[in-house]
Amino acid sequence: MGHMLIDAVRQSGDCRLAGALDVAGSSALGADASAFLGAPSGVPIVSDLREGLKDAQVLIDFTRPEGTMAHLAACREMGVQLVIGTTGFSDAQKAEIAAAAKDIAIVMAPNMSVGVNVTFKLLEMAAKALSTGYDIEIIEAHHRHKVDAPSGTALKMGEVVADALGRDLKQCAVYGREGVTGERDPSTIGFATIRGGDIVGDHTVLFAGTGERIEISHKSSSRAGYAQGSLRAVRFLAGKQAGLFDMFDVLNLR
Repeated sequence: MGHMLIDAVRQSGDCRLAGALDVAGSSALGADASAFLGAPSGVPIVSDLREGLKDAQVLIDFTRPEGTMAHLAACREMGVQLVIGTTGFSDAQKAEIAAAAKDIAIVMAPNMSVGVNVTFKLLEMAAKALSTGYDIEIIEAHHRHKVDAPSGTALKMGEVVADALGRDLKQCAVYGREGVTGERDPSTIGFATIRGGDIVGDHTVLFAGTGERIEISHKSSSRAGYAQGSLRAVRFLAGKQAGLFDMFDVLNLR
């Protein structure tokens, strides 16, 4: 994902790579951040947050929750805006991000893809129209290295559908089934998770009624879409001083 972001910045024409971060001990430290493209940027990869952020206006963060929280503190202190594509945050961590957004502008979304966020809007419309008589199941698949399940995107899909139906996802979600489960409760929203190979990310929401099924799907074949969406988020933050936003704000889908 870091390579995708660097390539997208290089090709954008209106964004400039100001720094690149990796974990301490990485073999990439000290190397030119865009050397893999055959076009050196003059920006070395570093592990020191303040060194990496000293010339930056915005940090794009696709890491893990513990990394993002450390980056959040540094950005808040240095006045650097933040685009967060990391998933798997606890409620306490989400509250900490919201608190930081009182001082800096942040775009946070479980999926930065423009297509996925348009899919969220379609799900909102479908859920309202199919509010009775349809069972709702969410199926997602990712590569073998993904550490959280269900994916942040799948959970966001569940939240979108639940909100449209006036339900609380925490109360109606079912995460996997085994054994004698009894008849399906029609008020629930089910989740199924697949992990394997190099699947970038597939998500399907199934509305199963009597005599028909409606499936709304998004399938990613590369991470390039996430990078392009991230740059749209960066552009959206230009001129904003503080606030917590998501991709619906960036894409004007409210």
